[in-house]
Amino acid sequence: MALVINSLRGEFKLKDLLSYTGMPKATYMYWQKRFDRENPDKEIEEKILDIRNTNKDYGYRRVLGKLRNQGFSVNKKKVQRIMQKLGLQVTSFTRKSRKYSSYKGRVGTIAPNRIRRRFNTHILHQKITTDTTEFKYYEIDTKGHMTMHKLYLDPFMDMCNGEILSYGIDKHPSAKNVLDALEQAIAVTSDCPYRRTFHSDQGWAYQMNAYTHRLKKERIFQSMSRKGNCHDNSVMENFFGLLKQEIYYGVVYYSFEELKSEIERYIKYYNEQRIKEKLGWMSPVQYRLHLLAA
Repeated sequence: MALVINSLRGEFKLKDLLSYTGMPKATYMYWQKRFDRENPDKEIEEKILDIRNTNKDYGYRRVLGKLRNQGFSVNKKKVQRIMQKLGLQVTSFTRKSRKYSSYKGRVGTIAPNRIRRRFNTHILHQKITTDTTEFKYYEIDTKGHMTMHKLYLDPFMDMCNGEILSYGIDKHPSAKNVLDALEQAIAVTSDCPYRRTFHSDQGWAYQMNAYTHRLKKERIFQSMSRKGNCHDNSVMENFFGLLKQEIYYGVVYYSFEELKSEIERYIKYYNEQRIKEKLGWMSPVQYRLHLLAA
């Protein structure tokens, strides 16, 4: 409107034009200044675009944390408004498939729930949790027929900083997959000055003699969630939710290697780059190094 009026000011007086359009003069002056002013958020908008280019699943909270890590003083409402303006809202597909259950009844030793939802700790490598989750992928044969297959992931996580310490990936629920990842987790956490606790659900693999005896040999406490209570291991469930939300739901994988490679890439990204508010907007690895340096 202001641009139209400016083009006609040589022929008509401003007050006549405003009277004809019914626009108050104060409104005209406000919008004229707005049009003439440079975008005050240009630098922040460019930074937000840079952050989203490398972190496509960051919502406004993590973008805010990243900006503050870079020295910008900005509030969350402004970041949220700019991301809406730029069309950067996270729109990941959210449909969830049936949860995999490794529970097959009592096939071995059931350990007590030593963690009892006390997930928080400031001691690295003291409280470790694990679980198994499944993914689906598809293969197309020479006749064009598509068949569905499954992939199983067995990670071990440090409850202190949420870092994935080790993991195994296989095409079947595998005792070897779990035990190999367990050995890596035991080695990584051997520097803990306190007695360690390894927590899981009551899945068959964690009841195996080979699993329980290995923990006892290292004088590691074994802890298990109560039967049918996923909240007793919610930290690992949350990780599975993030993983599937950000790389799996809404995406079709056409080979075991393709899906495996993407999971491995995500775990590296999650450990080294994905910042968390509860960690002071640091990634799990950054937080671990911060604790070691303190």
